[in-house]
Amino acid sequence: FMQTKLSIQNWQKFIKLCLKATAPKQLNELFKLLLTNAEQEDIAARYAIVIGLLSGKKPQRELAKQLKISIAKITRGSNALRIVDPKIKRLILSSTP
Repeated sequence: FMQTKLSIQNWQKFIKLCLKATAPKQLNELFKLLLTNAEQEDIAARYAIVIGLLSGKKPQRELAKQLKISIAKITRGSNALRIVDPKIKRLILSSTP
């Protein structure tokens, strides 16, 4: 996926728009407008992958089986976690029950 200057600018605008949402319901409606059901499912799956990997409770293959997704998706999540700022990891962990 090649990001253009325009796509980067639009992504930043999207992030700023999301920050203006004042309640979860409002943010949910915004996502329903801008994302297809498949895109929402992909994001939800990626979130579950990241949470599962950060918890460290299960091996990757077991996590893939539990979430009913390919090991390749787990690996991509794992690779992304290797390069993300530790502050982001703490943010994610602090907002999970």
